[in-house]
Amino acid sequence: MLRLTGLLLLAACAPALAETPRILTHEDLWLMPRVAAPVLSPDGKQVVITLTEPAYKAEEQVTDLWLVPADGSAPARRLTASLTPEAGVVWSADSRRIAFASKREADTANQIYVLDVDRAGEAQRVTDLSTGARTPQFSPDGSRILFVSNLHPEALTEADSKRIAEEQKSRTYNARVYTGFPIRNWDRWLDETRPRVFVQTLGESEARDLLAGTELLKSPGFDGRSTPGSSELEPQWAPDGESIVFVATTNRHRAAFDFTHADLWQVPVAGGEPKRLTNVGVDGVGDSYATPRFSPDGSRLLALVNARSGRIYSSTDLAHIDWPSLAESRARIPGDLSVESYAASADGRSVLLSAEHEGYEKIWRADLRSGKVELAFAPERGVYTLVNTGGRGSEARVIALHEHTAQPAELVRIERDGRAVPLTRFSAERIAALDLPPAEHFWSTAPNGKQIHNMLIRPPGFDPSKKYPLFVVIHGGPHTMWRDMWVLRWHYHLLAAPGYVVLLTNFTGSTGFGEAFAQGIQGDPLKGPSDEINDAADEAIERYSFIDGSRQCAGGASYGGHLANWLQASTTRYRCLVSHAGLVSLKSQWGTSDVAYGREVAQGGPHWEDIPLWTEQSPITYAENFKTPVLVTFGENDFRVPINNGLEYWAVLQRQQVESRLVVFPDENHWILKGENSRYFYQEVHDWLGRWLTPED
Repeated sequence: MLRLTGLLLLAACAPALAETPRILTHEDLWLMPRVAAPVLSPDGKQVVITLTEPAYKAEEQVTDLWLVPADGSAPARRLTASLTPEAGVVWSADSRRIAFASKREADTANQIYVLDVDRAGEAQRVTDLSTGARTPQFSPDGSRILFVSNLHPEALTEADSKRIAEEQKSRTYNARVYTGFPIRNWDRWLDETRPRVFVQTLGESEARDLLAGTELLKSPGFDGRSTPGSSELEPQWAPDGESIVFVATTNRHRAAFDFTHADLWQVPVAGGEPKRLTNVGVDGVGDSYATPRFSPDGSRLLALVNARSGRIYSSTDLAHIDWPSLAESRARIPGDLSVESYAASADGRSVLLSAEHEGYEKIWRADLRSGKVELAFAPERGVYTLVNTGGRGSEARVIALHEHTAQPAELVRIERDGRAVPLTRFSAERIAALDLPPAEHFWSTAPNGKQIHNMLIRPPGFDPSKKYPLFVVIHGGPHTMWRDMWVLRWHYHLLAAPGYVVLLTNFTGSTGFGEAFAQGIQGDPLKGPSDEINDAADEAIERYSFIDGSRQCAGGASYGGHLANWLQASTTRYRCLVSHAGLVSLKSQWGTSDVAYGREVAQGGPHWEDIPLWTEQSPITYAENFKTPVLVTFGENDFRVPINNGLEYWAVLQRQQVESRLVVFPDENHWILKGENSRYFYQEVHDWLGRWLTPED
């Protein structure tokens, strides 16, 4: 694949030739450049981004780091050109160097590399652990780097790690053995290793393991904060460079019968037992912390925090902890919205918070002295994500990624007056050639009186005199939100491409509408949200005269697949359904998913306590009603909604002789992530919809 050049980037900034916009194809979607992970330098002058130039063949895909002047004075330039991607990029305090994790040609695992961005030359490897290294952080003086690596609990040295690896490799049997919960995470079986914090002095050969031999490490429930497919300690240097603050749980082993949480901990660089900083004196499970960072002036330790509520959802707030006194306060966005990302001002007096809100993602400013939180920046369209701050005084800058339904993510600088100044335009030329109608926002009133937010996408080549079928697309989660943004797995415009109106409803349980709205799904897991979806479809048909109400289909993935299966059980209004990774039995999903306890809390207790909800809102209870033709798809490596849920649904469909089609992707997990598989998935969906939504003669 040809890599982007500065000339190509400049060409992308020029207006496209006046041509009739064409319909989006899967090739357009998949091959669109993908901008991610912006990191602004401390002086506010330069931004490092990750740019992926996709390909259908994995070996042809290119992911590199690019450097972008924050003042927009020059086009982006490529920093790296390796065969493997870089991850976890951070700046040194003097804004001269970056560190990142990558697996270069001679490496057997990811290692930490350092690159001087102002000098020509290659990145220098600074770690050499057989277990690999990730998430680097420069010390305040730039002389050391901390990082994380996963080790076997019995390993105290690098020699131990190599010996244990060799012993495991030489085993004559192959078995996984467990004595407690959890055992899986999204698409992988959990092993015996746990994350640890290391400190490496630059120029020296050995790194120091700060957790080896500690009582914390020996705790039966010790682990990092759980993330999709991994667990992370998220370590940060304390301002004086003498200790490390990190995130860890000590009650992971309780996950089968209780909520778990993660605390903030502090460990001396010189060695010693880690000290717990949060939930001190709390017995059992407390509030859960994540993503710690120190304010640039070192006066506060900041972190995201979820209060223990005993419910299946609580909004994420910002904890600001005076350092080193540890006096804690919290900032919540008005409307009980949940913080997605944050960035502190250079003087430590305020923090910018991004949050979902009614189909958008906006930015608020929290004044840490007064506690006041006010809306700071709201995009006219779309979402601001991954907000960053840097620089001081007149040089202070705010950057973020901006995208909407008709534009992939690009880097922008947000001015004080709210204007978003584009700093990259990698996809501009390609987007200009496509027919991508904007998302239209409207509200419907549910049968229970709730106001429900919706977005509608018109088909390409829209003609108001024509009648178009309606495809109701249901989001997963349920604690997510349909957003005015560019998406890859259920792309609104690609779904609409054959000539369909796409309806996207943010039903009860969705985020971006306050904590109570998201919690409202507890005790009503399927029926209430599906009623709101059906009502929204009725509202759209009444509101938009170009929708043909006699031709409707619905579909979704994950929780959206659960709801698609509930629609199978509860209505015949749809000509067809599409169900990806959807459960058909609440009980089966409870017993086979990689997470369980939250599911029983959602229903009011375990299913053996004769709680009616387990059967009353389980689609399989109404199998005799199954009549709607359905396309069922699953990833065979999905542990969040394991394939047995799909096979159970398929067996019922065949038993009831419902016209249906089963597609299983052997090398996919909860999501369809590989290029050719994605193309085939969209073709299956389009073929299925086309079969049932074609006008009758």
